[in-house]
Amino acid sequence: MKRIWGRIAAVAAAVWCAAGVWGQYASAEAVLPFNDIASSYARNEIIDLYHRQILTGTSKTSFSPAKPITRAEFIAVLDRLLKLEPVPGPISPYKDVAASAWYCGWIQAAVQLELASGTSAATFAPAQPVTRQEAAVWLARTLKQPEISPAVQTAYTDTSGVAVWASSAVDAVSRLGLMQGDGTGAFRPADYITRQETAVLMDRVLQQEAWSAELNEEPEEQVVLGWQYGQTAAQYEGTIMRSNVNTLSPRWYFVGETGAVSDSTDSTLVDWAEKKGKQLWPMVGNRSDLEATHQMLSSTAARNTAVNQLAALVSKHGLDGLNLDFENVGGADRAALTVFVAQLAARLHTLGAVLSVDVSPDLGTDWTEAFDYAALGMKADYIVMMGYDEHYSGSLSPGSNASLPYVEEAVTRLLKTVSSRKVLLALPFFNHDWTLRQNGISPSSAPLSLTGQNGIVSRYGLLPVWDSSIGQYVASYTAGSLKHTIWLEDGRSLTAKFNLAAKYKLAGIAYWHIGGESPDIWTSLSNAEKFAGYSF
Repeated sequence: MKRIWGRIAAVAAAVWCAAGVWGQYASAEAVLPFNDIASSYARNEIIDLYHRQILTGTSKTSFSPAKPITRAEFIAVLDRLLKLEPVPGPISPYKDVAASAWYCGWIQAAVQLELASGTSAATFAPAQPVTRQEAAVWLARTLKQPEISPAVQTAYTDTSGVAVWASSAVDAVSRLGLMQGDGTGAFRPADYITRQETAVLMDRVLQQEAWSAELNEEPEEQVVLGWQYGQTAAQYEGTIMRSNVNTLSPRWYFVGETGAVSDSTDSTLVDWAEKKGKQLWPMVGNRSDLEATHQMLSSTAARNTAVNQLAALVSKHGLDGLNLDFENVGGADRAALTVFVAQLAARLHTLGAVLSVDVSPDLGTDWTEAFDYAALGMKADYIVMMGYDEHYSGSLSPGSNASLPYVEEAVTRLLKTVSSRKVLLALPFFNHDWTLRQNGISPSSAPLSLTGQNGIVSRYGLLPVWDSSIGQYVASYTAGSLKHTIWLEDGRSLTAKFNLAAKYKLAGIAYWHIGGESPDIWTSLSNAEKFAGYSF
């Protein structure tokens, strides 16, 4: 009898325990992040994406699953899916996107990466619902699908209703199984996409193992060099810590006519760089002194002196390399400059250090006649293409400091003779404020930091216009009786140029100069680096 009662008690206990466990599960199931998703077909997807911090509600307690998703909301979802950060950029063409709006930074991030654009040059329509074909376009761009017209369009019954600008995207997302038609075989391109449909769409992306893995990988590290100029060591260090720079280049050494090297090494920065795991390639300049540089390069003894002294500094301070920045070198010194670079590179290699050499774009002028690009590319570890000064203070006409076509032409010309794995692209953290020609007076320009440029935009309430042909915003204003134009350099333009490095598989990027940027630039460049690393 005791044995029977024991079995009954054991069964009762098991039932009680099971009930208790079930009660816990039921309780957990009942605790939903929103009180209006229990009956949604996308409930599980909404819960998962909420916990991944990709989707949020329309309030603390509501998700509004059947409500059409707005353009601002959809862009924010895509940005979070890509693990981008909102960009608090001060330059925006959209008069309906207030800087204080929650979605401003998300829209900026997407626009800078060309994932989305406005409904016009001056409006984004953030509160407007997203159509299914708009969602297809934005998703296709997010997954880097080529925007080309498909040879055979997806056989929806309403294919003729798909806009020309969306046809390739609709084909791509349909082919990938991300968006499909309804039960009647229609795609419904102009219908609004709901918030719960968006949840299902994002979940389908994450269910693709290869895409999900891409989103969780860190970008491959490349050389990111930042020159010190106009900042104290403490200021430079502070800016570096807010940036993605991994290679420091302070202006410490200058070579004179006898080959003697002036030494301004800051040992505290040497120690700091080592502690922070940063490479240190100090700049070696010539002060743009044409005659002194000729005297040094044309003398074997002077060249040897410079090489020996520079090698001694590298050895003494444990430097990782040097950055040679010789400007205003005569064409007659072309061969001697190549010999000097070859000699210095060979000496540095014996010390385990590298040599990078700065060059300007080959425009067939006497300014670059001294650069034997192919020979320099063979001897140096890196060639740094200075992607700016398209128009400068001495230019006869106003224009961009670094338009996208100009920079791309500079890169592609260099790549004809130098391997891409040796090329760094230098981007500008400075600009020019052009005063236009008036009453026969030639145009002139004043140098601007990006912070100074942004201050002018704010002070005059300018609404810049994006010029896709040059990859920059342009803004004009009148001060007194003088007309001014600025070809702006901002997160969007710098991202476009950064993307050239990814397109041509360059070894990295450089910035002239640290401290010239506005703080938002680092978020823009971090997003660009992250997105460029995805190979969906």
